[in-house]
Amino acid sequence: MKLDGNRFVIIGRAGMDFYPDPPGTKTEEATQFFACLGGSSANIGVAIRKLGGQVDLVTCVSDDAIGRFALNQLDHYGIGRAHVRSVGGEARNSLAVVETRIEDHQSVIYRNGAADFEMTDSDVSGVDYTAYDALITTGTVFAAEPSRSATFLAFDLAKAAGLPLILDIDYRPYSWASADEAAQVYSRAGAMCDVIIGNDVEFGFMAGDYDRGLDKARELVANGASLAVYKMGEKGAITITPQGEVTTGIYRTDALKPTGAGDSFLGGFVAGLADGLPVRDAVLQGSAAAAIVVSRVGCAPAMPTSAELDSFLRANAAPTAA
Repeated sequence: MKLDGNRFVIIGRAGMDFYPDPPGTKTEEATQFFACLGGSSANIGVAIRKLGGQVDLVTCVSDDAIGRFALNQLDHYGIGRAHVRSVGGEARNSLAVVETRIEDHQSVIYRNGAADFEMTDSDVSGVDYTAYDALITTGTVFAAEPSRSATFLAFDLAKAAGLPLILDIDYRPYSWASADEAAQVYSRAGAMCDVIIGNDVEFGFMAGDYDRGLDKARELVANGASLAVYKMGEKGAITITPQGEVTTGIYRTDALKPTGAGDSFLGGFVAGLADGLPVRDAVLQGSAAAAIVVSRVGCAPAMPTSAELDSFLRANAAPTAA
């Protein structure tokens, strides 16, 4: 699969991440924190921007200091926010407190009354989808209304404009009313998308049976998707296309934390597709980006530049599947 260019519209949240400082500190023992941009969609946008792509975000942020922090960070990274709307009332921005440690790692996510769920049909209707080469979103946008309906409308509008749809499943149970509802909505979304990326647990969840996750990924491609990436943690990934399957391993690294790998993988992968890389090489580029991010503090600030990614790939042989 190849994308026609590197202009992306991304739907989903931008928030704030707090990291106890210095690295290794447990949250309950921390007296100082490092703050940076957070939220999966914003992080993916940063990953793509650092690799030379153009990104516009569509979401809502709270009309308060935390929302303005997120807006300032989007500006810092060069992510377009003409379609980011501030909302007042009781809506609050996402906030994550994430430890830079592997052993007994703790992440605390605040999503009560999340501002990004306030995105409406009018927010997505105002986008000129013909200006982009693909639409990207993460599954969290479907967890509540009106964001869910708005995103499905965006899917329809983007497809009408000829854009491929790229979905990172990103299943987070705490955002959903029930697992059954989530499975139904994800199945509907997955059936509309051209590229679906998730881990073995997420595809298993979509299938209703963990042991049938790979079958679900294959089924999505058999029913019309161009590509599905079935990630298996340390065992690597199986990438399914209509032409066949590609199995790849992961790059070993001295990880500081377990978080950020998924966002960096997606950014590196789609940037590779936009640059015309073969599917296998694009997956390996995503895997390399993930290895770099987990070895650094933060998510958005940890995303590699093109030069850093190229240097890493030259220094490390392509890994074989476990």
